[in-house]
Amino acid sequence: MTDDAPQLPPVELSDFEHALAKLAGGYSEGRVQNRPWGVTVKRSADGKRIWLYGEELGGTDVVSFNLYVLSGASLALKPCEMSSSKVVDFVLGFRPVQAKQPV
Repeated sequence: MTDDAPQLPPVELSDFEHALAKLAGGYSEGRVQNRPWGVTVKRSADGKRIWLYGEELGGTDVVSFNLYVLSGASLALKPCEMSSSKVVDFVLGFRPVQAKQPV
């Protein structure tokens, strides 16, 4: 994290990184706090930027952020017009749902 971004405890940051790494690239659907969400994750080819945009399906809530990998192993989390804690809570709470297979 950079100095201008709110600092997360190392354990919470590690959990966030692991949860984000598990999210598939592209569009997927899942649930957060039992509410349905559509999420798009894009990763840059060089692995130095991750972009996430999520919309509550049937609702009005959104989550959006960029995560930059800086020199060394430091990260810069840049939420888009929301708190870092909302972003972290969302990623930690997101549970993908299995796509229904055609019969």
